[in-house]
Amino acid sequence: MLMIRPSVTNRSRQMSCLMALLMLWGWEPLQASDHQLSVTPRSPAMRLSLKEAVAMALEQDGNARVRLADQFVRQARAQSALERGALLPNLDANVTQQNRTTNLAAVGIQFDVPIPGFRAPQFVGPFDTFDARVRATQSLLDLSAVRRYQASQTGVNEAQSLSESVKNEVAGLVAFQYVSALRAEARLQAAQAAVELAKALLDLASDQKRAGTGTGIEVTRAEVQLANERQQLLIAENERRKAHLQLARAMGLDLQAPLELSQALSDAPLPVEGLPQRVEMALNSRADFQAQQKREERLRLQSSAVKWERLPSVYGFADYGSLGASAANSLPTRTVGVSVTLPLFDGGRRDARRGDVLARLEQEKIRTRDLREQIELEVRIAADNLISAEQQVKVAEEGARLTAGELTQAERRYRAGMTTSLEITDAQTRMERARENRISALYLFSKAKIELGQAIGTIRSMIETGQLGN
Repeated sequence: MLMIRPSVTNRSRQMSCLMALLMLWGWEPLQASDHQLSVTPRSPAMRLSLKEAVAMALEQDGNARVRLADQFVRQARAQSALERGALLPNLDANVTQQNRTTNLAAVGIQFDVPIPGFRAPQFVGPFDTFDARVRATQSLLDLSAVRRYQASQTGVNEAQSLSESVKNEVAGLVAFQYVSALRAEARLQAAQAAVELAKALLDLASDQKRAGTGTGIEVTRAEVQLANERQQLLIAENERRKAHLQLARAMGLDLQAPLELSQALSDAPLPVEGLPQRVEMALNSRADFQAQQKREERLRLQSSAVKWERLPSVYGFADYGSLGASAANSLPTRTVGVSVTLPLFDGGRRDARRGDVLARLEQEKIRTRDLREQIELEVRIAADNLISAEQQVKVAEEGARLTAGELTQAERRYRAGMTTSLEITDAQTRMERARENRISALYLFSKAKIELGQAIGTIRSMIETGQLGN
């Protein structure tokens, strides 16, 4: 029986094939090769963890939605300051110098002097008047203005809660894009490993043919497989570039900035909590639910403000200054007084405004109840997705282990001449499918954790504490 010993070159190629198999079975995250995307990078890549990416998106020059939310808070504070101004003293000063003429009869002043031939003047002037004066007004009792100010303060709290809600949404969006980029990185690394494996198998088929134990069809079949793997590598490179662009867009970065991700898809579990506790935590933590409650409270205060417009309002006023024909011969004068205003009838406008506010208040009550039910639904769905994804990760890990063993056995049988390359090609295809299942399962698991964090309202604290993986 003639035995053909593999050459040193054949052994080294077989070792390369085995190394590729091991890398496919339980590979560790590799640093992406920048030379595959461009020959010379324009600038050093920015290395980012998920925590750093979210922090950059939430900065003042980060995501556009965060910047808009901050401006809404600023606008609400300005409106509150406007309502507060109605409760504070109002001071103004003016200086007037006049030269006048007037018709006394026009203002009802007529003199009837019983002297023959004497007639009182009707036209008076010109004469000078000088007045320098400081005036002050102060609301002493206006319950409607107090209620409007309280409503504006609630509006500021509402805007702040909405800003927190937007930040949570942006944090979740960046986390989703970051995890999607990690999936693209994993697929690219897997595609690179598959190309290396296909090259090693092609070398093995060529060596088998030169040794007389293989055929030309097996070499051709290995070449076809290598071409297919190279095409998948090109697709993976494009998906990686697109994922990085989407991540940069979510962070508010320049789209030309190169990124390098410092984390990998993780199967780290979350702390186990009961569903009722998670729902209760969501109702206490969700910033959008808090904003909705404050919106309802603001309309309730506005309705009360319109109602209290029927009550009397009291204002104090005073002025002090110098009055005379000129500044040199003027005398100090003053006025002090209190004004009471009692609304009687305004044509029904007040009732109409209160009816409008009450209708909007009822609408917000309906939205509050609906949002409460929506939050419970989101928590339940996210919890179910997390359980399912965790189980999928376990199954995918087992599948990757089994297919890696199958490919190892097929490669050993092919080297021994006990089978054709069809068996090793089929095993390689199943290995790639198992590898993709593993990547998809880890991605779905990470996505489910993000969805649960958003549903509960703790997404930012989860990112800060590294519960989404390091």
